[in-house]
Amino acid sequence: MTQDTLPSTQDRYVIVGDGIAGSSAAETLAAETDAQITVLTAESEPLYNRVMIKEFAKGTLPESAVQIHDRDWYEDRGIDLRLSTRVVDLDTRAGVVQTDDGEQIASDELVIATGGSPRRLPVPNADADGVTSFWTIEDAARIREQAASADSGVIVGGGLLGIDYAAIASTQDVDAHYLIREDRWFSRAMSETGAAIVHDALRERGVTPVFETEVERFETDGTGQVSATVDDDGQIYDSDCVGVAIGTEPNVDFLAETPIAAEGGVRVDEFLRTDVPGVWAAGDVARYHDRRLDRRVQNGSWGSAAAQGDLVAQNLLAGRGDREAFAFVPSYTVTHFEFPMASFGHPALGETYRERQYDDREWRRLAFRDGKLVGGVLIGDLAPMGTLSDVVASGQRVQRQSPDLLARDVELPGEHTPVPAASD
Repeated sequence: MTQDTLPSTQDRYVIVGDGIAGSSAAETLAAETDAQITVLTAESEPLYNRVMIKEFAKGTLPESAVQIHDRDWYEDRGIDLRLSTRVVDLDTRAGVVQTDDGEQIASDELVIATGGSPRRLPVPNADADGVTSFWTIEDAARIREQAASADSGVIVGGGLLGIDYAAIASTQDVDAHYLIREDRWFSRAMSETGAAIVHDALRERGVTPVFETEVERFETDGTGQVSATVDDDGQIYDSDCVGVAIGTEPNVDFLAETPIAAEGGVRVDEFLRTDVPGVWAAGDVARYHDRRLDRRVQNGSWGSAAAQGDLVAQNLLAGRGDREAFAFVPSYTVTHFEFPMASFGHPALGETYRERQYDDREWRRLAFRDGKLVGGVLIGDLAPMGTLSDVVASGQRVQRQSPDLLARDVELPGEHTPVPAASD
């Protein structure tokens, strides 16, 4: 038995992951209790701003500008931060976490906030030098260096991380082709009308979108460096560098031999509890029950993960009957173009959609499910997003009032009372 597994009179809280969810949970616990708090993270750096690493990769910010916490921040709060530490096993009966160096750490309550890792393309030479994923600060530094010396590049993946790659290529004057499997960018949430605005903006910045295509293989030179991308039609694209952004997989391998349900992410209820007593989850890795949608969802936005981290700590400390359901309305903003763009709620989960275009670079689309507004996408004027998010939070059936919600100056269709917070 290691010293960490010796009996303790203090409560022992272990958080696996030091992204914004894990860090927020640790901060709240440290402020509310004198318990032993241990944070385990596979990363080599304390918390940094994942939202802003794209600006570092573009070359518009120094690395120091994206750092949020240093080691002293944790030490000052009595938090034991273990960097470069990977959890490999978990004994839920004994409440013991095992790390990759063989250490066993006892916990009375465990928070899983491990986030995800980028999916890899299952094609030849996907591991070649110059083929990157964009997730960590180390990734951003590597992409920044490669783009600075590249003349040509390829981006793979039609989502929000892909558009970040496109912006990096444009800023670094890389002649890039953007390969998208669907017939438009962000197809799960965008109509052809809205996506066309983004496509035109990409072309204006020197990035050429190519639709309904997939990567067949990468080609390399004699040194193992990527040199070309070949799509499924046999088209060859010169590629001094390649950015792959085809989604993420939850970091749950260490849960394989546990009773914790973790297929596609850690399954939790609206209070962020798993089915196993004393085990919670927050952030990108959590598949939480959304009361408004009456289904489990995941959300990878920074704001959502921060709110989950704070709430999971509060609920962990609260007695039965005092716990609060997670009811955050997430959002994501893109500022790479001359116009801003943002999504809110869950714009891909609509059953029906209503949209309006106001001019060449102003457009709005709203997603409705069971008559309720559940999300949307705005291009150009983002001022209505706060009001529209409030409507989502209300949980009211407002689809019949969609003309009011699509008015340039949004008018709330009647009174909207937020869904009462559930208690345990």
